[in-house]
Amino acid sequence: MAEMPRLLMVIGAATPPGRLAAATAAAADAVRSASGDVEVDIMNLADTPIDTCDGRALERYGPETRRAVDRIAVAGAVLIAAPVYRASFPGVFKNLLDIVPVGALQGKPVGIVAMGGSTHHYLAVDSQLRQVLGWFGALVTPTSVYLTGADFQDGRLAAEAARQDLTALTDTLLVLLRRLDPAMLGPTPLAGKFT
Repeated sequence: MAEMPRLLMVIGAATPPGRLAAATAAAADAVRSASGDVEVDIMNLADTPIDTCDGRALERYGPETRRAVDRIAVAGAVLIAAPVYRASFPGVFKNLLDIVPVGALQGKPVGIVAMGGSTHHYLAVDSQLRQVLGWFGALVTPTSVYLTGADFQDGRLAAEAARQDLTALTDTLLVLLRRLDPAMLGPTPLAGKFT
Protein backbone atom coordinates (compact mmCIF):
# COMPACT_ATOMS: atom_id res chain seq x y z
CA MET A 1 0.00 0.00 0.00
CA ALA A 2 1.36 3.43 -0.99
CA GLU A 3 2.15 5.94 1.72
CA MET A 4 -0.05 9.01 2.02
CA PRO A 5 1.58 12.17 0.70
CA ARG A 6 2.97 14.31 3.50
CA LEU A 7 2.63 18.05 4.08
CA LEU A 8 5.37 19.21 6.43
CA MET A 9 4.80 22.44 8.33
CA VAL A 10 8.03 23.96 9.66
CA ILE A 11 7.88 26.59 12.38
CA GLY A 12 11.16 28.38 11.73
CA ALA A 13 11.87 30.01 15.08
CA ALA A 14 13.69 29.01 18.24
CA THR A 15 11.28 30.75 20.59
CA PRO A 16 8.83 28.73 22.69
CA PRO A 17 5.58 27.92 20.90
CA GLY A 18 3.34 30.97 20.70
CA ARG A 19 1.15 32.69 18.13
CA LEU A 20 3.00 31.38 15.07
CA ALA A 21 2.67 27.83 16.39
CA ALA A 22 -1.05 28.47 17.04
CA ALA A 23 -1.51 29.66 13.45
CA THR A 24 0.35 26.62 12.14
CA ALA A 25 -1.80 24.32 14.27
CA ALA A 26 -4.93 26.01 12.87
CA ALA A 27 -3.64 25.43 9.33
CA ALA A 28 -2.87 21.79 10.16
CA ASP A 29 -6.34 21.28 11.63
CA ALA A 30 -7.93 22.75 8.51
CA VAL A 31 -5.95 20.37 6.28
CA ARG A 32 -6.75 17.35 8.45
CA SER A 33 -10.48 18.10 8.49
CA ALA A 34 -10.70 18.80 4.75
CA SER A 35 -8.32 16.18 3.42
CA GLY A 36 -8.03 12.65 4.74
CA ASP A 37 -5.56 11.62 2.05
CA VAL A 38 -2.64 13.80 3.24
CA GLU A 39 -0.55 13.30 6.36
CA VAL A 40 0.33 16.52 8.21
CA ASP A 41 3.64 16.70 10.06
CA ILE A 42 4.66 19.73 12.15
CA MET A 43 8.31 20.42 12.93
CA ASN A 44 8.92 23.24 15.39
CA LEU A 45 12.55 24.35 15.48
CA ALA A 46 12.05 25.40 19.11
CA ASP A 47 11.74 21.67 19.89
CA THR A 48 14.17 20.34 17.28
CA PRO A 49 17.87 20.78 18.08
CA ILE A 50 19.74 21.46 14.83
CA ASP A 51 23.53 21.34 14.71
CA THR A 52 25.33 24.46 13.57
CA CYS A 53 26.11 24.30 9.88
CA ASP A 54 29.85 24.11 9.32
CA GLY A 55 30.12 22.59 5.85
CA ARG A 56 30.52 18.93 6.83
CA ALA A 57 28.74 16.19 4.92
CA LEU A 58 25.14 15.57 5.97
CA GLU A 59 25.91 12.12 7.38
CA ARG A 60 28.36 13.71 9.84
CA TYR A 61 25.67 15.80 11.56
CA GLY A 62 23.88 14.50 14.64
CA PRO A 63 20.80 12.27 14.46
CA GLU A 64 18.29 15.08 15.25
CA THR A 65 19.66 17.23 12.44
CA ARG A 66 19.61 14.33 9.97
CA ARG A 67 16.02 13.49 10.99
CA ALA A 68 14.96 17.11 10.44
CA VAL A 69 16.52 17.12 6.98
CA ASP A 70 14.90 13.76 6.22
CA ARG A 71 11.48 15.09 7.22
CA ILE A 72 11.92 17.86 4.65
CA ALA A 73 13.19 15.45 2.00
CA VAL A 74 10.31 12.97 2.33
CA ALA A 75 7.58 15.60 2.45
CA GLY A 76 5.54 16.08 -0.69
CA ALA A 77 5.04 19.76 0.13
CA VAL A 78 6.30 22.15 2.80
CA LEU A 79 4.67 25.07 4.58
CA ILE A 80 7.22 27.38 6.19
CA ALA A 81 6.03 29.59 9.04
CA ALA A 82 8.64 32.15 10.04
CA PRO A 83 8.60 35.33 12.06
CA VAL A 84 10.24 38.53 10.88
CA TYR A 85 13.38 39.19 12.94
CA ARG A 86 15.40 42.29 12.07
CA ALA A 87 13.73 42.53 8.64
CA SER A 88 14.49 38.91 7.73
CA PHE A 89 13.73 35.33 8.71
CA PRO A 90 15.42 33.83 11.80
CA GLY A 91 18.95 32.50 11.74
CA VAL A 92 17.87 29.17 13.25
CA PHE A 93 15.83 28.53 10.11
CA LYS A 94 18.60 29.75 7.80
CA ASN A 95 20.97 27.38 9.61
CA LEU A 96 18.68 24.44 8.80
CA LEU A 97 18.41 25.53 5.17
CA ASP A 98 22.22 25.70 5.00
CA ILE A 99 22.32 21.98 5.85
CA VAL A 100 19.43 20.85 3.63
CA PRO A 101 20.63 19.46 0.26
CA VAL A 102 19.23 21.03 -2.91
CA GLY A 103 17.38 17.85 -3.85
CA ALA A 104 15.30 17.94 -0.65
CA LEU A 105 13.38 21.00 -1.87
CA GLN A 106 13.95 20.91 -5.62
CA GLY A 107 10.65 20.96 -7.51
CA LYS A 108 8.72 20.69 -4.23
CA PRO A 109 5.66 22.89 -3.54
CA VAL A 110 6.48 25.30 -0.72
CA GLY A 111 4.27 27.94 0.91
CA ILE A 112 5.34 30.83 3.13
CA VAL A 113 3.60 32.15 6.24
CA ALA A 114 5.31 35.15 7.82
CA MET A 115 4.52 36.96 11.04
CA GLY A 116 5.62 40.41 12.09
CA GLY A 117 4.91 42.94 14.76
CA SER A 118 3.14 45.21 12.29
CA THR A 119 2.10 45.30 8.64
CA HIS A 120 5.16 47.42 7.83
CA HIS A 121 7.37 44.33 7.43
CA TYR A 122 5.16 42.19 5.20
CA LEU A 123 7.69 42.08 2.36
CA ALA A 124 10.72 41.12 4.46
CA VAL A 125 10.34 37.37 4.80
CA ASP A 126 8.49 36.84 1.53
CA SER A 127 11.09 38.62 -0.61
CA GLN A 128 14.13 37.15 1.14
CA LEU A 129 12.85 33.64 1.83
CA ARG A 130 11.33 33.35 -1.65
CA GLN A 131 14.78 34.01 -3.14
CA VAL A 132 16.46 31.38 -0.96
CA LEU A 133 13.79 28.83 -1.88
CA GLY A 134 14.28 29.72 -5.55
CA TRP A 135 17.96 28.84 -5.13
CA PHE A 136 16.83 25.32 -4.17
CA GLY A 137 14.52 25.15 -7.19
CA ALA A 138 11.48 24.88 -4.90
CA LEU A 139 8.07 25.56 -6.42
CA VAL A 140 7.02 28.46 -4.21
CA THR A 141 3.34 29.35 -4.22
CA PRO A 142 2.60 32.63 -6.03
CA THR A 143 1.36 34.35 -2.86
CA SER A 144 2.07 34.05 0.85
CA VAL A 145 0.30 34.77 4.13
CA TYR A 146 1.35 37.55 6.49
CA LEU A 147 0.10 37.65 10.08
CA THR A 148 0.42 40.23 12.84
CA GLY A 149 -0.48 40.25 16.52
CA ALA A 150 -3.83 41.81 15.61
CA ASP A 151 -4.86 38.48 14.05
CA PHE A 152 -4.77 36.78 17.48
CA GLN A 153 -6.84 36.91 20.62
CA ASP A 154 -5.75 35.17 23.83
CA GLY A 155 -2.96 33.41 21.91
CA ARG A 156 -5.33 31.89 19.33
CA LEU A 157 -5.73 32.81 15.68
CA ALA A 158 -8.98 34.78 15.76
CA ALA A 159 -9.10 36.82 12.53
CA GLU A 160 -11.36 35.11 10.01
CA ALA A 161 -9.50 36.71 7.08
CA ALA A 162 -6.22 35.22 8.34
CA ARG A 163 -7.86 31.79 8.69
CA GLN A 164 -9.20 32.04 5.14
CA ASP A 165 -5.77 33.06 3.84
CA LEU A 166 -4.12 30.08 5.58
CA THR A 167 -6.73 27.74 4.15
CA ALA A 168 -6.24 29.17 0.66
CA LEU A 169 -2.46 28.70 0.98
CA THR A 170 -2.70 25.11 2.20
CA ASP A 171 -5.31 24.35 -0.49
CA THR A 172 -2.85 25.63 -3.10
CA LEU A 173 -0.09 23.43 -1.68
CA LEU A 174 -2.38 20.39 -1.77
CA VAL A 175 -3.36 21.04 -5.40
CA LEU A 176 0.32 21.28 -6.36
CA LEU A 177 1.19 18.21 -4.27
CA ARG A 178 -1.48 16.10 -5.93
CA ARG A 179 -1.01 17.25 -9.50
CA LEU A 180 2.68 17.80 -10.05
CA ASP A 181 5.55 15.39 -10.30
CA PRO A 182 8.61 17.26 -8.93
CA ALA A 183 10.86 15.06 -11.06
CA MET A 184 9.25 16.56 -14.17
CA LEU A 185 10.11 20.13 -13.20
CA GLY A 186 13.41 21.30 -14.56
CA PRO A 187 16.05 22.12 -15.42
CA THR A 188 18.19 21.37 -12.40
CA PRO A 189 18.63 24.55 -10.33
CA LEU A 190 22.02 26.17 -10.71
CA ALA A 191 22.69 25.37 -7.04
CA GLY A 192 22.41 21.68 -7.93
CA LYS A 193 24.86 22.03 -10.81
CA PHE A 194 27.61 24.06 -9.26
CA THR A 195 27.71 22.92 -5.63
